[in-house]
Amino acid sequence: MMDSPSHLLVPFAAASSPECRALLPEMRLPNLTALLGELELGTSLKGDDHEFTTPHERALAHALGLGLHDDGAIPWAAAESAHPERPQAWFTPCHFLVGMDQVTLHSAESLGLGDDHARPLFEALAPYCLEDGITLRYESATRWHAEGEPLRHLMCASLDRVSGRSVADWTAPGQADNPGAQLIKRLQSEAQMLFYTHAVNDLREAARLPIINGFWVHGAGALAQPLIAAGPTPIVCDTLSQPALDGDWATWRKAWETLDLEKIAPLLESAQSGQMVVLTLCGERHATTWNNASPRNVFSRLGQAINTLRGKAPAWKQLDTL
Repeated sequence: MMDSPSHLLVPFAAASSPECRALLPEMRLPNLTALLGELELGTSLKGDDHEFTTPHERALAHALGLGLHDDGAIPWAAAESAHPERPQAWFTPCHFLVGMDQVTLHSAESLGLGDDHARPLFEALAPYCLEDGITLRYESATRWHAEGEPLRHLMCASLDRVSGRSVADWTAPGQADNPGAQLIKRLQSEAQMLFYTHAVNDLREAARLPIINGFWVHGAGALAQPLIAAGPTPIVCDTLSQPALDGDWATWRKAWETLDLEKIAPLLESAQSGQMVVLTLCGERHATTWNNASPRNVFSRLGQAINTLRGKAPAWKQLDTL
């Protein structure tokens, strides 16, 4: 009988960028290649890179038993709270870079924002939110927890979708008649003016750091039913995320090589010793899961033997399908 399964979920295992796709055939990930040879193809969540919810969020929501939600409506803040039935969201401070043709968002994660700068901005914004029925709580420099009825039916793009991209491409459709969406839009405008003249941004400008001139809302909504997990709680390894969002493909490649050694190798050892293993790799379009939950029949074992003689297919071919 197998032990409790290990489930590793990897966001941004591949990306849609042409630079990333061109790099994939050069990738040498021996442990991932060997592990995929040990596992069977499981579920595949198909999508496209224009959806508001990323594949890794859809895969994680499925594994945690969050149920089915419309695109851009997985209530992550509520799911992580003690009262998931209440409408909640995450507010992340950010820098909106105004260019000639578009406004690009750079999130706090990429700006090195610390408590010394984030907390004064939070304290300035919180009273404005409270006036509109939203209670703001400081959780960290990059995540402020919001709770209030206006957040119940709010659709919003994942921060991982909009980071480094034009915000115009990630404005939720069908929200013109949503009072909550209109309220958030007004709060974002107020924050822009409030933050622009704040002393924190004077300090940031003096230090040649990007100013914080707004916030992005994500993970909004409430849970209508209790969580019923579809399997083992995944361990999310997001070391590839920031390099991918920054378009730093040299760093992303090195991060993959480190991941292959430090996370994939132990998983391979577990699979080879007969333990149950689940691996979910996510790109910007699809999320695919492999596992060894079912005993292999004679044909599967024969196919594996043939593949071993031929040489295992390189892992990058699977990454290219994500």
